[in-house]
Amino acid sequence: MKLTILVDNNTFIDRYFFGEPGVSYFIEDGNTRILFDVGYSDIFIKNAQKMKIDLLNLDFLVISHGHIDHTGGLESLIKIHTEAILEKLNLKKPIVVAHSDAFLTKIVAGLPEAGSLISEEKLSRHYKMKLSKIPVWLTDKIVFLGEIERKNNFEAKSPIGKIIKPDSIEDDFLLDDSALVYKSKNGLIIITGCSHSGICNIIEYAKKVCKDDRIINVIGGFHLLNPSQKQLKGTLDYIKKLNLKRMHACHCTDLNSKVALSKIVKIEEVGVGLKLKY
Repeated sequence: MKLTILVDNNTFIDRYFFGEPGVSYFIEDGNTRILFDVGYSDIFIKNAQKMKIDLLNLDFLVISHGHIDHTGGLESLIKIHTEAILEKLNLKKPIVVAHSDAFLTKIVAGLPEAGSLISEEKLSRHYKMKLSKIPVWLTDKIVFLGEIERKNNFEAKSPIGKIIKPDSIEDDFLLDDSALVYKSKNGLIIITGCSHSGICNIIEYAKKVCKDDRIINVIGGFHLLNPSQKQLKGTLDYIKKLNLKRMHACHCTDLNSKVALSKIVKIEEVGVGLKLKY
């Protein structure tokens, strides 16, 4: 499995890519090509072009959750795929994989829409959709976790705005927040977007779904943004028990949380252009 960071908050010095507060990863497993999230704008396309990554040849488009910093680039992706059709270029359209709530309207801090600006109905006009609350295996080694079980008492306890469902408006606990897991022969590599479900909940559910307690690495946002003392302590206590050699914490993981994590595990630098191989 190969993973390339197309979008993150950070970029590397002397690597001339674009960054923004969002996430997009390009993942390859054998001949299967996966785009995981599309960031906030079109910079995932610009960065992919600089890296010679072909976004006209994708098997899956996985959305970690519905927030706009992970779905905002959908319009740009639709545009380049539409242009490819018009220009009669070779195009392999991806299957969209996400939680069934991922494209519902989300209201946060007075914003009329903090979720995807492209509705499920409009997206389905361009791509085949596989929306699921249960795990979906994309390859024999990579699984989309679906709805994460939330069992601990220190994370994912507070809603973020509201979610508009067909028959109700509810507090949004981001039940659509999910992750990918690569099941290698040596253990699990967990790939997250924001971890609104709780990074520890995600790891526990990954272990359950994959029937493997060995964790090699966790890559992505941990949603540790000015966390409560209870959440931070609970996270640190849990991570410490994993005996991890390294983690790639990025996006929505603040500096204080990275410093705290670095005392129990090696925190590797993440930036646009980073390539990881397993």
